[in-house]
Amino acid sequence: MPGRTLSIRPPSVMRAGVALALALGLLAADPVGAAETPAASVPTPPPLPPERPETLKPPIAEPAPPTPPARPPELKPAVAEPAKEPVKDPGREKAFESAKEGPKEGSKDFAKEASKPEIPTPPPAPPERPPELSGGAALALKVSPPDDTACRTRLKRLGVDFEPLAPIAEGQCTAPLPLKVTKFADGVALPQGATLTCRAAEALARWVTEVQVEAERTLKHPLTALELGGSYVCRGQNHDIDAKLSEHAFANAADIMGFAFAGRASIPVKAMPDGSEEAQFLGAVRTKACGFFRTVLGPGSNAAHANHLHVDQRERNAGHRLCE
Repeated sequence: MPGRTLSIRPPSVMRAGVALALALGLLAADPVGAAETPAASVPTPPPLPPERPETLKPPIAEPAPPTPPARPPELKPAVAEPAKEPVKDPGREKAFESAKEGPKEGSKDFAKEASKPEIPTPPPAPPERPPELSGGAALALKVSPPDDTACRTRLKRLGVDFEPLAPIAEGQCTAPLPLKVTKFADGVALPQGATLTCRAAEALARWVTEVQVEAERTLKHPLTALELGGSYVCRGQNHDIDAKLSEHAFANAADIMGFAFAGRASIPVKAMPDGSEEAQFLGAVRTKACGFFRTVLGPGSNAAHANHLHVDQRERNAGHRLCE
């Protein structure tokens, strides 16, 4: 071509270029060669953690129980209805108020109520004697005498012969309404007589009826008399001057020394041979005395009561009785 120079390379040079190009292409496509060159920009992943042992794995939650089916409507409990307020009856309420106010003055009912006798209010109970009396306070103590009219009526019905005595006031030793008892039912006598309060005399009379029954059953002889060693005596307990006052000081006690019978010898109060009629009789009447008196002391209680049976009506807390 005109104006252009054409250079022709020799065949050997062309072959060398082709070989070089092929060599470069093979190097770029060779995976082994590429793998041998480390990629600095890609991080290496961390190793996987070891698997947790079976013993440390959390238990598998059990499935929840199935919900029961709903109750059918016909089996559900009925809903309670609210309580209804009672219907007020004006006439009934008016009558009730009138009954509360009572009959009106001037009416027939008012006159009828006014004509009824008034029920008397019972008199207040008299103050009781304190359980323990000693010192100056006891000397200054004033006690209203009790009304023993009903008690005296009971004594008469029990067949007791007695007569009232003048009040006793001997220092601390007092008995506002004493009685002198001389005979019990069935002719059981008290040869020495006994100065007692009506209450003590009644207890003694009721006990004597039980003694009579025991005499007939055990001894087969009727009781005729009680031998007393004392009733009212102004002294301390067990004859001790420094001791508290005895119930004898208030005519509220008696000492039985023995029992007299028709047709056989009397029985003194003392220790008797076991198994004898006398021991059986004395044991039975002593036990019965505990049902009538609040204090019963006899042989075996202490040395002071080895030869007699002491009985009294001493008041104690909560109705306590002493039976020895």
